[in-house]
Amino acid sequence: MQANGNANQRIARISAHLNPNYLKMEGSSGLQQVSCRAKGGAPGFKVAILGAAGGIGQPLAMLMKMNPLVSVLHLYDVVNSPGVTADISHMDTGAVVRCFLGQSQLEDALIGMDLVIIPAGVPRKPGMTRDDLFNINAGIVKTLCEGITKCCPNAIVNLISNPVNSTVPIAAEVFKKAGTYDPKRLLGVTMLVVVRANTFVAEVMGLDPREVEVPVVGGHAGVTILPLLSQVKPPCSFTPEETDYLTSRIQNGGTEVVEVKDICKSWGGIGNTINALDSHIKIPQAYAAVKFADACLRGLRGDASVIQCAFVASQVTELPFFASKVRLGRTGIDEIYPLGPLNEYERVGLEKAKKELAESIQKGVSFIKK
Repeated sequence: MQANGNANQRIARISAHLNPNYLKMEGSSGLQQVSCRAKGGAPGFKVAILGAAGGIGQPLAMLMKMNPLVSVLHLYDVVNSPGVTADISHMDTGAVVRCFLGQSQLEDALIGMDLVIIPAGVPRKPGMTRDDLFNINAGIVKTLCEGITKCCPNAIVNLISNPVNSTVPIAAEVFKKAGTYDPKRLLGVTMLVVVRANTFVAEVMGLDPREVEVPVVGGHAGVTILPLLSQVKPPCSFTPEETDYLTSRIQNGGTEVVEVKDICKSWGGIGNTINALDSHIKIPQAYAAVKFADACLRGLRGDASVIQCAFVASQVTELPFFASKVRLGRTGIDEIYPLGPLNEYERVGLEKAKKELAESIQKGVSFIKK
């Protein structure tokens, strides 16, 4: 009888990885899920992904489950999070995975979190501008950030939901309204354009992209994305044609992918099948998000010289928010770096970026204040 009781307890622990309200065992079996910290769970940080069943969220959840700095991983979405959680929880890594489904479980998903990553929202589709995205995603970000103010106001927040140039100001206004705003803890994730910049520059120069570092400043859409090619490491020189090509491709990398997938959709047959599988899952976005999240966790751990680009509250320019290099630490942002010397091409680009960025920032602020 004792052995059977122990077995029941072990089964309850296993099922506690999943959503207790969604997957509760019923009947007379006597097996009930228990709230537990699984045996053998690794020490580390508690991380929540809001939008874990989406195209970015699913690969992001997998990659965060693999991160040795994560001890507890909460996966939240309004649909399909139980299936994602069941899948991810089978990976033999240290992080304990738990599922949260629907608005009623948002606060439970957030309690006690050290880092909250928000990829929630609809993706950009062919023919859709980032302004179109704003009308849908702004409300989603507002609701999620309201939950953060109640349940984990001291968490580091990584905001991925597009358009970042507007959603970060939205989050800031929500936090201000609740009296919990700490600009050091709110970071818009622009790592994807940095990853693309490193890759594209490496292709042109014949280098290993892992050894290339391109600062990308400004914002996270179109002309607001400003790669500082004069500051590339290792030092490189570019012709005017290469500079134009690289700047344009880095600024329009997202559009490039959307257009290629749209072409694949027109092929029909196997091409259409491949596109259906591929268009939903956003691998590079998830990779970039995890790369940035890992930097934040290393900062929280106290590692020295953790430096990445991010869209943050800033005094680097006259704008209230701007993407530039920041040093990450135990409380989020420890230092925001100036832009450094710019060449004439970059100075012209900066003025163009600031003009459009100012409008996007104000759009986010107005959404909350209206």
